[in-house]
Amino acid sequence: MPAASSDSSSPDAEPFVEVDPTGRFGRYSDLLGHGAVKKVYRAFDQEEGTEVAWNQVRMANFCDDMTFINRLYSEVQLLSSLKNRYIIVCHNVWKDEERNMLNFITEVCTSGNLRNYRKKHRHVSIKALKKWSKQILEGLHYLHTHEPCIIHRDLNCSNIFINGNTGEIKIGDLGLAAIVGKSHTAHTIIGTPEYMAPELYEEDYTEMVDIYSFGMCLLEMVTMEIPYSECDSIAKIYKKVTMGIQPQAMNKVTDLELKAFIVKCIAQPRDRPSASDLLEDPFFSELNDNDTQESNPTG
Repeated sequence: MPAASSDSSSPDAEPFVEVDPTGRFGRYSDLLGHGAVKKVYRAFDQEEGTEVAWNQVRMANFCDDMTFINRLYSEVQLLSSLKNRYIIVCHNVWKDEERNMLNFITEVCTSGNLRNYRKKHRHVSIKALKKWSKQILEGLHYLHTHEPCIIHRDLNCSNIFINGNTGEIKIGDLGLAAIVGKSHTAHTIIGTPEYMAPELYEEDYTEMVDIYSFGMCLLEMVTMEIPYSECDSIAKIYKKVTMGIQPQAMNKVTDLELKAFIVKCIAQPRDRPSASDLLEDPFFSELNDNDTQESNPTG
């Protein structure tokens, strides 16, 4: 991939470290974030004049299995075709064969992820939490009823993003999503242990694992505590989750309606409501259709 600098003659112009093959997107050197297998850089869409995120996955981190790498590429390509206001837009995806990188360009949310935003704004009303929750469920409903069905598999507050000036929520990090089609079942253990449904560990699960993770996200939104933070190892989390022992953070939820709603979401798979069911739940009855778009829900 050719490296490029900004074509502006101004000495103050920021140089691009690299540009995408189309020449539309330019990457800066500063990181917006990074995970175990992915780095996210600040970038610029020259066509639209907007800032975007440049995601890089080092394919060697997975394996040398080209079948797997091609599948990952195909899945990210399909995810780039998704069009929903509650899902992060993916503008472009390509493989950099020379450097063994999978690159994809996504929109960027002004206020970062929900975990950090919630810590920054500690005084949030129950109504605001309901607004955020409803938007997350709208996004999940879109994924789960998509043809083919898509399971996120790694939903947590660090990959749900927010535009703080509008209170608009968007689900991101769909690079590990499973596209399961008509069977609605998947068989790979993947995700963040504190948010993983018990059936995920049994390697036989459906999109209902996302509902469980959503319940844990809501618990974190309420308590500002990562579920099962009392456990000091993944093995202890696994033991509690598979035995049906709720995280200690549940004891901090004093609002009974809120607590009952979370309990519904983390119930056994056969008793867990779908995203569609939850959107119809009386829990959201105080919100009207415009409520999810109202500005500035923080108190």
